[in-house]
Amino acid sequence: MPAPLRIRLTAEEDFTLSELRVATTVAQRTRERAHMLRLNAQGWTVGAIAEIFECHEHTVRATIRRWQEQGLGGLWEASGRGTKRKWVEADMEYLEQCLEQQPRTYNSKQLATKLEQERQVSLSSDRIRRILQKRAKK
Repeated sequence: MPAPLRIRLTAEEDFTLSELRVATTVAQRTRERAHMLRLNAQGWTVGAIAEIFECHEHTVRATIRRWQEQGLGGLWEASGRGTKRKWVEADMEYLEQCLEQQPRTYNSKQLATKLEQERQVSLSSDRIRRILQKRAKK
């Protein structure tokens, strides 16, 4: 049986983790990791924490070790997770210029075709629509 992992948090670290745990702008996994650390510091065992979060004990141990090695930065996902973008910022700027400068109107399917033909970037019409809507909100 592995030795029990126990961390001690300063008052400042505990406050930071409690704020992080309830922050709505932070990813759910990061909030859960912050909660795991606070529970461990309060004396909960790795097994009990794993049961609460319905995950494996190795996950809890990895979270604690990342905290010990990397501190607060260890709570976030490492870069490189997920699919890489198929487009660059210049592609969206090009589409926005087309929409602003040309007298005709485009729907998202036509924009997807235009992007594929002129810039060799393959994106679905739905994806283009979501990207442009998000950029319009900024």
